[in-house]
Amino acid sequence: MSTLDPELQSQDNEGPQDQTISVPIQKKRKRKPARKQVESRKYGHEHVPVAGTVWNIWYGRWSGGDRDDEYMNQNHSDTRCDIAKDSGWTRADKIVGSYFCLFFARGNCPQGHECNYLHRLPTVHDIFNPNVDCFGREKHSDYRDDMGGVGSFMRQNTTLYVGRINVSDDIEEIVSRHFAEWGEVERIRVLNSRGIAFVTYALESNAQFAKEAMAHQSLDHNEILNVRWASHDPNPLTVARDKRRVEEQAAEAIRKALPAEFVAEIEGRDPELAKRRRIEGSFGLPGYEAPDDIWYARGQGAINPAVRTKELEGPRLVIEESDNREQGLLPASTLKFLSSLKSSYGMGSLVAYQSDESE
Repeated sequence: MSTLDPELQSQDNEGPQDQTISVPIQKKRKRKPARKQVESRKYGHEHVPVAGTVWNIWYGRWSGGDRDDEYMNQNHSDTRCDIAKDSGWTRADKIVGSYFCLFFARGNCPQGHECNYLHRLPTVHDIFNPNVDCFGREKHSDYRDDMGGVGSFMRQNTTLYVGRINVSDDIEEIVSRHFAEWGEVERIRVLNSRGIAFVTYALESNAQFAKEAMAHQSLDHNEILNVRWASHDPNPLTVARDKRRVEEQAAEAIRKALPAEFVAEIEGRDPELAKRRRIEGSFGLPGYEAPDDIWYARGQGAINPAVRTKELEGPRLVIEESDNREQGLLPASTLKFLSSLKSSYGMGSLVAYQSDESE
């Protein structure tokens, strides 16, 4: 009779029980804190650069000039934002509806993660009031004559005008590479003969961010860009495309506001709901199918019994017809109501009042 080795026998007995499968745990990567783009002492208040024509003693700053004015400022910007290195979480990430940091877009924010504004790129989830831009600056009713500044709240503009471009053979690739850093770009049109380009973003907030980030910057050469808002394009194709984009954004907002099953029924993505509508939508009439305005109607008079709201149960105010002929200051119905309160609340002195004519 053969005997097994005790060690092998113990391994056979413990083998199926000791086998364990190790699953690697995927840890959620934490966002890094936003870094300081410049030193605070470099952009302190010791020396205020001349950026205008008049010194305002009330606000302690220059006025009469503009950073976007091509005649007042043609100097190259000292700083530039680097999204890969500079973006991160700040104090504003804990506050819903926070605006983006204007100095972060220009590349000279000295606060870092202690900044009260967002240090990242705008996304489709960042929704702001149409009267302000993504930096919280108030818009105006019309654009400036030079198409600079914050912009207008009368039109959703996602196209930027870029001037002073050094023309080369691969200018389209260069413009696309530099401006795609600030968000999703829909199309780029470059006029080589004039050295200008038109860059259209998918979101207006990305266009606002890119306008500040690329102002007075350079591409691959030593040019100083002139970035402004583009004027309205009267091309029918462009007008139709912009209208379609606004409708798509509105439809997406409505989809998020409505219940998922309701959206699935409207778009016909749920076969069970479509079958139920074909059966119940006839309302007992062969070959009849209720249109959308009747099937989705809500309220007391809805034909569809599934969405017909019930009446509110509870006491209703009933006004009885009575003789409202005035007998002085108060009508007869009011005096009758006050008389009924005499026994309940002890309002003898008040209920005894009738009118001056009865005395």
